[in-house]
Amino acid sequence: MREILERYPPERSNLLDILHELQAADPENHLSAAALREAAQFVGIPLSEVISTATFYSMFSLTPRGKHIIRICESPPCQLMGAGNVLVELGTLLGVEPGETTDDKVFTLETTSCLGVCGVAPAMMIDDELYGNLTSDRLSDIISRVRRGNATG
Repeated sequence: MREILERYPPERSNLLDILHELQAADPENHLSAAALREAAQFVGIPLSEVISTATFYSMFSLTPRGKHIIRICESPPCQLMGAGNVLVELGTLLGVEPGETTDDKVFTLETTSCLGVCGVAPAMMIDDELYGNLTSDRLSDIISRVRRGNATG
């Protein structure tokens, strides 16, 4: 943790970058209580402000998550194009509901208000990779490729 903190000047303006790196370095893909305390002390702000920041942004989590985060777009265009069905299909495929992590700790399924890619609705992101024009067949293929470690949008 100390190595991450020392990459930055101890300024409030670096808090988001610090939190991103601390979460990415965590084996359970979340911000632990210890990481939040360290960040607060390092930047010199109250722990409550760090927690407020971490809970405001959807990319941060205070609870352990899977290695890969799947975010399904819930925007009106995605809903019109079948995002609800995609969410149900993914839940069945993975054996989880939104907000849950698979038993093998590989995937966490989440929803998001908009991914900004209405032209390829319905859409999802897995980590930083965007997937659009989703169908049941594509979902199975995408999940298989991500499990094997060779995903491409």
